[in-house]
Order: sequence, then structure tokens, then C-alpha cells
Amino acid sequence: MRTFDPTPLWRSTVGFDRLFDLIDSSLSLPGDDNYPPYNIERTGEDAYHISLTLAGFTPDEVTVTAEQNMLTVEGRKDDQGDHQYLYQGISGRPFRRQFSLADYVQVKGATFKNGLLRIDLVREVPQAMMSPGIRVTSLEMAATSLCGGKNMSATG
Repeated sequence: MRTFDPTPLWRSTVGFDRLFDLIDSSLSLPGDDNYPPYNIERTGEDAYHISLTLAGFTPDEVTVTAEQNMLTVEGRKDDQGDHQYLYQGISGRPFRRQFSLADYVQVKGATFKNGLLRIDLVREVPQAMMSPGIRVTSLEMAATSLCGGKNMSATG
């Protein structure tokens, strides 16, 4: 069921198409699975950690890929062997978890320790993309600087 309508926002925003599409697609996911559990942590102004609990998995059974603003973590257990469980509470089912990344967010590394996968992310905006700011001047100052310092007003 959809409860968010971005239509009023379209009238006063420019360039947020991707954000609205992301919100729309996340609201329409049918029965999103909560496996494996994860945390997303902000560790600095432009630094993040994603932690996934992967009990029962080894680093060789997990793959992490990042392409086109999408981070994908997949896990598949190798041969389970001949175990006769009386109760199996540790899930070993295959999974695929995807995270949408904002522009310029890059994966800096991933570590696997004690059943916890930790992915380090950082946002690095290229220097060329940073706005130097726009200087606002009055018309009189602009006319004076264009005419070599002489006042070219109609009264002078």
C-alpha cells in the first residue's frame, strides 16, 4: 500500500528525480525480507559503516560488489554436509541484500570478524564538483569594474 505521494514536491524541486524514484521503489517492495539483520551507522560527516550479522558463514561464502550506486552483499553456504540437526536455529540460507548508494559514495573496504561483516563507505565529492560560490555584485560595481574604474553613470 502506498502512503507517500511526491506530486506536490515536483512543483518546487529540480533534479530530485532519482530520489523520488528511490522512495517510490522502496515503498513498493513486496514483503521485504529482514535476513540477514544489519545496521547502518554514520561515523563521520562523510563516513558510514554497514554491519551485517552472518553467523555460520565464512568470508569465502560471502561476496560484496558495488556498481552503479548499488551495493550488493550475497551469501551462499557451501555443501552443508551430513548433519542431523535436532534443532537448527542458525540460518544458513542463501541471501542477497542490496543497498542504494548516493552519488560519490564509495566502498573503502570490508572486514569479516566473528560472524560480522563490516563494510566501510565514504562519500568523496570530486573537487571539480564542489561549488566555489557565486559572487554577487551590485550593478554600479560591475559597471565601474568593466569601464576601468571610471564612473559611467548618466549623472557623472
